[in-house]
Amino acid sequence: MRIVLQRVKEASVTVEGERISEIGPGLLLLVGVAQGDSGSEADWLAEKVAGLRIMVDAEGKMNRSVRDTGGAVLAVSQFTLLADTRKGKRPSFVGAAPPEEAAHLFDYFCERLRSAGVSQVETGRFGAMMDVALVNDGPVTIVLER
Repeated sequence: MRIVLQRVKEASVTVEGERISEIGPGLLLLVGVAQGDSGSEADWLAEKVAGLRIMVDAEGKMNRSVRDTGGAVLAVSQFTLLADTRKGKRPSFVGAAPPEEAAHLFDYFCERLRSAGVSQVETGRFGAMMDVALVNDGPVTIVLER
């Protein structure tokens, strides 16, 4: 699994002109599920995201987690994170998990975020063309992989 995590002031997902999810302060996660990924990767990454100390404390230092602050998470499935661009000009996505497996593991990952103490977990719509809007906070952008 590969996650691009962005600390945001707000973020939302719109599908076919309808806003389907939105959050205030917290984290936007772009989540790619690779072939061979399992629950152990999802478990590890959910705990890492929930506990990562990248939210600011009263002194303006990155010292608190999204779990500590009661912040929200908006998770968006994005198979293009698994693009292999080493050869040619067209990305290959053969490393991405098949849609059925990816959807199951993505849902499991979101449940594990909730179990890890994230108070609000919103999602995009798996497999849909989505417009993702965000106001980056910092900016703080981190890539997580397991």
